[in-house]
Amino acid sequence: MSQKIYCTASFKPKPGREQALFQALQALEPNAHREDGCLFYTVTRKIDNPFAAGDSYPIVFHEIWANRAAFEAHCQRNEIREFFAHQLEGPDGDIEDANVCVYSDEPEGYDAPAIG
Repeated sequence: MSQKIYCTASFKPKPGREQALFQALQALEPNAHREDGCLFYTVTRKIDNPFAAGDSYPIVFHEIWANRAAFEAHCQRNEIREFFAHQLEGPDGDIEDANVCVYSDEPEGYDAPAIG
């Protein structure tokens, strides 16, 4: 049974703050990569492409965690909590809005094989 957690965190920077926010998010990568259970953790920025012209926030973090416990432990790290407290909730932060969602790769009601 897969226990992986997929997280997509989208960020709308305050006007004129996109580069500063992108760099602040990049600074979170090295420590996250050291965490047990971190399988993938990278920040990306939207680029123009005629084959993918959808609308979204311009900065997106793509994360894959081994399981829910690893993801939740990551969210409770001081560095992550302080980042959101300053960047999203603080008056001097670079984030205007954020949308963080988690996903599973298992269909609802999946009858996983018993491991014995």
